[in-house]
Amino acid sequence: MAKEIEGFIKLQVKGGAANPSPPVGPALGAKGVNIMEFCKRFNAKTEDSRGKVLPVVVTVFKDKSFDFIIKTPPAAIQLLEAANLKKGSPESNRDKVGTVTWDQVKLITNDKMEDLNAFTVESGMKMVAGTARSMGIVVEGTPPWDQ
Repeated sequence: MAKEIEGFIKLQVKGGAANPSPPVGPALGAKGVNIMEFCKRFNAKTEDSRGKVLPVVVTVFKDKSFDFIIKTPPAAIQLLEAANLKKGSPESNRDKVGTVTWDQVKLITNDKMEDLNAFTVESGMKMVAGTARSMGIVVEGTPPWDQ
């Protein structure tokens, strides 16, 4: 028989660096989850992605046990890495801070496809390109669907 779910907790934690300090500790403590057990399991699972920000959805059950799903890094973070930037533009409509190519956008889309709300790679690429635009990053070249 399946366990009864009490709730979900959504967090963004650096891979291999979960610790009981905020935001992890207070979020998990409020639901009664064993914080140290989560930190140990999360750090063990994400050792290969050390330092990358990873979204995680923690499912908390009525008996205070838990399970978690690790998602792919956010598109914004992947775009910053692809463009070799520290942060996006404060005025993205006026100041452009970097560039990426459509090939880089396609790589990011293929990585994130399971987490995106898109059915085709083309529509996923449009979503990632929109994220880039809102960050002040220019996507160079012509889109593959216009060629």
